[in-house]
Amino acid sequence: MPIRAVLWDIDDTIFDYARADRAGMQRHLEAEGLVDGYDSVDQALVRWREITDQHWARFSAGETDWQGQRRDRVRSFTGRPLGDAEADDWFQRYIVHFEAAWSLFPDAVPVLDLLADGYRHAVLSNSSLHNQDRKLRVLGVRDRFEAVVCAVELGVSKPAPEAFHAACEALALPPEEVAYVGDQPDIDAQGAMAAGLTGIWLDRTGLGGRPELTRITGLAQLPGLLRRDTRFGAPDTFR
Repeated sequence: MPIRAVLWDIDDTIFDYARADRAGMQRHLEAEGLVDGYDSVDQALVRWREITDQHWARFSAGETDWQGQRRDRVRSFTGRPLGDAEADDWFQRYIVHFEAAWSLFPDAVPVLDLLADGYRHAVLSNSSLHNQDRKLRVLGVRDRFEAVVCAVELGVSKPAPEAFHAACEALALPPEEVAYVGDQPDIDAQGAMAAGLTGIWLDRTGLGGRPELTRITGLAQLPGLLRRDTRFGAPDTFR
């Protein structure tokens, strides 16, 4: 069957999350007087991301809820036994700095324009609908997507097949008619493939090393790949 729709990841796929996270954390550390606690902003970000991964895994396993994982990230990062309201306030102050640095990758809108007529589009994200719907609206691209499907509301996250299938159901299309584009080789591309979709790994950093996956290094390569529509049996051009 031909591919009729593209499902998109958001963070580090069309939205430059890493750049915004670094800029936001730098401003937040400075505003909170926490700069001296780390040798560099990069060191602080490494710690923040380790903590985020740890508590996201707890959320995915059902050990805490969405707000709980946020609060626990703050407590772990600051090393202080903050109350819920204090942790919420700390995170909200960080969010203000983070959101001030939001931007799309330069190749996102041109590719969405090129694919607008030939394909339907939707989002599947391991976040919350509140966060991602608002993010897309602030960035000016929410109207490009028929549906925004998120893990928090689903109760299941990528790479579980149920997450991908729920997004396909939102489009009323079978998995074999849907391609998924994301920056994580296992969670996104491999997960999509296991669920019966066509998985595409957006490897912006040129990491490589996954010959079993269809890989592109920039979104400008996506239209040509989709329009060949050969089930990507010859993806070596993009490896």
